[in-house]
Amino acid sequence: MITFESVRWKNFLSTGDQWTEINLKKSSTTLVIGTNGAGKSTMLDALCFVLFNKPYRKINKPQLVNMTNEKGCLVEVKFTANNRNYLVRRGIKPNVFDIEINGEMRNKEADDRSNQKVLEEQILKLNFKSFTQIVILGSSNFIPFMQLSQAHRREVIEDLLDIRIFSAMNNLVKEEIRQLKDVIKNLTFKKDTIKDKVKMQEGFIEELENRHKSTIEKNKGSIETLDLEVDKLLKDNNSLEERINVCQEDLKNYEGASKTLRELGSLKGKISQKVSTITKEHKFFTQNTVCPTCTQSIDEEFRLNKIEDAQSKAKELREGYEKLEESIQLQEEKERLLKSTTQEITKLTHEISQNSLRISGYQKQARDLQHEIQTLTSQLSNRNSEHEKLEGFRNDLQKIFEQLADKKEEVKYRDFAYSLLKDGGVKTKIIKKYLPFINQQVNRYLQMMDFYINLHLDEEFAETVKNPIQDKFSYSSFSEGEKMRIDLALLFAWREVARFKNSANTNLLIMDEVFDSSLDTVGTEEFGKIIRFVIKDSNTFVISHKSDMLDKFNNVIEFTKKGGFSYMNEKTSVSG
Repeated sequence: MITFESVRWKNFLSTGDQWTEINLKKSSTTLVIGTNGAGKSTMLDALCFVLFNKPYRKINKPQLVNMTNEKGCLVEVKFTANNRNYLVRRGIKPNVFDIEINGEMRNKEADDRSNQKVLEEQILKLNFKSFTQIVILGSSNFIPFMQLSQAHRREVIEDLLDIRIFSAMNNLVKEEIRQLKDVIKNLTFKKDTIKDKVKMQEGFIEELENRHKSTIEKNKGSIETLDLEVDKLLKDNNSLEERINVCQEDLKNYEGASKTLRELGSLKGKISQKVSTITKEHKFFTQNTVCPTCTQSIDEEFRLNKIEDAQSKAKELREGYEKLEESIQLQEEKERLLKSTTQEITKLTHEISQNSLRISGYQKQARDLQHEIQTLTSQLSNRNSEHEKLEGFRNDLQKIFEQLADKKEEVKYRDFAYSLLKDGGVKTKIIKKYLPFINQQVNRYLQMMDFYINLHLDEEFAETVKNPIQDKFSYSSFSEGEKMRIDLALLFAWREVARFKNSANTNLLIMDEVFDSSLDTVGTEEFGKIIRFVIKDSNTFVISHKSDMLDKFNNVIEFTKKGGFSYMNEKTSVSG
């Protein structure tokens, strides 16, 4: 049960810089009176503001600060709940929001919205709608239960029956399901990724084995072909070297041919000169019998001997010249053969050099291919590590499958819990259990106020109204006074349910201008009896313009306004 003890405020609405405090436990019934604008309804706005950060009436928050002082707006409320003493303090200019528990300040969250959530859900276990249905019945901003939407009706009932926890649990389960689905989504992505890795690794291993083996065999065949080419070239070089050796042997036979040819040429020149001299001498003695120089006669015998001698020498020289010509031709042939053989050796040497280059190239190709064979062979020999990697991927994939199965199983269980916790589940069964009691209490209070109808709420909180005159009636069919009786009966019924459940049960009940609006004299009289004799363990405040009811209340608080500021005066009624 929540027991409200006191509320006080300053610089709030028309209240000045002095505290205005109301003892909420002082009397079982209190009448709050005052003229319009005097501040008698300020306690409603103060309570709602300090507890829920919003005024009861339609007032913008900045307008809550006293317009004259324009700062230091502060409201405090004291209450007990669950054997703990609480003080809640809230202010504007500066902004203040404190919660004290047993005299110690509660640690604040970074965000005031989180602190407000703690206050409503963990401490009060009431939100603004529920508070205004159970604690306050007003004429200015109050929306009667029967005028709420079915969703808001349900919120009020859930607070009363203390089953909002199921909604909170449902939200938690819903969030867990969302998180689990996100995990499943991530796991599915990881599963697909690892499956791709497994497939790629299997393909890599298969390619590694097939392609490497094929490449090794191909390289071996290429090496064999290169070896055959090298052998062939080596044999060609051997043949070429043999031919060079033969040529070099032949060169030995041709050595000195040039020198001999030069010597023979020189000898040929000399012989030619000798022949020329003998020819001149033969011609001279043949043609001349007298010396042309000295004109002396040449001895005939001498002349003939000279001619014969010249002819004999010329014959010898011709024979020697012919032999010399033969020797020269022989030496020229040797010289030609020398050049030819030398050229042949050069050609053969060039071929050997070309073959050697090709051999070197083939051998380099063979070494490269052999190195590649060794590399591929090493990779094949190390393919166990690739198989281990593949096995690792498969193990990871199996773990992902197991995690997915676990998470899907968790989603299945939480879906079942979600179905139990949503509106059509456990809460509906609990509400069905309490509906007869709720309907009984509503009709009980209606009869106390001399309003003999039968109002029935179903599990969807839609009403069915029966009266002696007509069976089919609805809330909207009644007059304003009759509607007020129904609203009061529902308010009293909610408090009975709260007291029975000890969930949203509270000592405080505030009626704002109830007597001033729609209740007739009979209704007002019956209402007064109910709040004095039926509503138990309650501190009831009735805000009214009527001052002729002072004798019906134990305590009276009067608000007046002077100089623009509201003041409170409290006195005990004669009935007290």
